[in-house]
Amino acid sequence: MPTDPQQAQQPRDFVGYGPHPPFVTWPGGVKLAVNLVLNYEEGSEYNWLEDGRNDNWGEYNLTSSPPVRDLGTETHFEYGSRAGVWRLARLFDRYDIPVTFSACAVALERNPPLVEWMKSRRHDLMGHGLRWIDYTVMERGEEERHLHEAIALYEKLLGKRPLGWNCRSLPSVNTRDLLVEEGGFLYHSDPCSDDLPYFLDHRGTEILVVPYSKTLNDSRYLVAPGYGNPRDFAEDCRTAVDYMLSEADETGGRMLTIGIHARWTGQPNRASGLREVIEHVQQSDGAAFMRREDIARFWHANHARFEQRG
Repeated sequence: MPTDPQQAQQPRDFVGYGPHPPFVTWPGGVKLAVNLVLNYEEGSEYNWLEDGRNDNWGEYNLTSSPPVRDLGTETHFEYGSRAGVWRLARLFDRYDIPVTFSACAVALERNPPLVEWMKSRRHDLMGHGLRWIDYTVMERGEEERHLHEAIALYEKLLGKRPLGWNCRSLPSVNTRDLLVEEGGFLYHSDPCSDDLPYFLDHRGTEILVVPYSKTLNDSRYLVAPGYGNPRDFAEDCRTAVDYMLSEADETGGRMLTIGIHARWTGQPNRASGLREVIEHVQQSDGAAFMRREDIARFWHANHARFEQRG
């Protein structure tokens, strides 16, 4: 079967930095930059009134949905915006940690108090789409319209545009093209392919990738194999932090992404697991929370001086 040229425009890279990655030290001598990402999607997901279909990622990851309005799943999402996000906001404030909000533009529009809270804090914004919907099979022109509308809405709500971008799970073959054409982005975070940022050439344009990860992600409360309770989540994160710190003297610093959602980790039992993770990072010598924007800026400014050790 002939390959669609658009499908083949992004060649796969199985080598990356290879056996000699950059030997990195983050600002302040930090060995492990922990980026806590709050994915905020509530109100922008598929719903019957707007789309004629329901989403399946509420509190239960349903394999199918009845062809009628699913009020149960709708209220699972509403918990995240009404209660969960504020529990997490109090947690961030209490421990004074910087986080990255990967927020859908429409989700923010539907929660004005959250927008006001974000404007008064130092957290950074990563674009997460106009809505939390599937872009993989969307026509290029429609995806471009969504991108433009999202950026305009972020600017209207927050007075600034996002400097990074991350789609709902799966970007389309057009996403990277559209980000390059749009311009104004400091980094791209759809790939999940490394523990360090890296540059790639996209049709003559250099792009910085700050990799995302779905490994330490609270969606695993809903999928198998996954987390049976908050202790599983906390232990999984603690193990990753400890291991990466243990190898840092040999390999250099690394970054670690932890992804959470307001409707899931905003539940009190699961928030307790996140609290344990926050305390562990703050008590671990050599680890610190960093915003994704700060990681990207540091890499842009310093990557050329990182030595490679064999």
